[in-house]
Amino acid sequence: MKPIGYWLNRTDKALTGRMNAALAGFGLTRLAWQVLNAVADDPEATDASVRDHLAANATADALTGAVGTVVRDGWALRPGPGRLALTEAGRTRLAEVSERVDAFRALSTHGISDEEYRTAVSVLERMTHNLETP
Repeated sequence: MKPIGYWLNRTDKALTGRMNAALAGFGLTRLAWQVLNAVADDPEATDASVRDHLAANATADALTGAVGTVVRDGWALRPGPGRLALTEAGRTRLAEVSERVDAFRALSTHGISDEEYRTAVSVLERMTHNLETP
């Protein structure tokens, strides 16, 4: 049996690759979609709060690039220095991709019961806390 680190790395690559493919037709990547969601969920969103919220998902440079992409593509705007807000186009884009994301989630959890999924997430959460606690 391969160790958990092997499967974590492969799973993350598979999730990113499949999600990027699913969102490509909408001009999004997994990370850009996560940025749009972070901005949508926080009416006081800033570059710093988005980077903090998504720090586990990507490097600071990758997050800065994804923020730049969603602003440049007109899905988010800057209502003030360092601030971020979705545009109408950004809200529309999130709504348009929701069906594709739902299908992606169904594919990724096919054959996995809700209980198994909750157990897997719980175990990974506890492992992370074990390793991040001094």
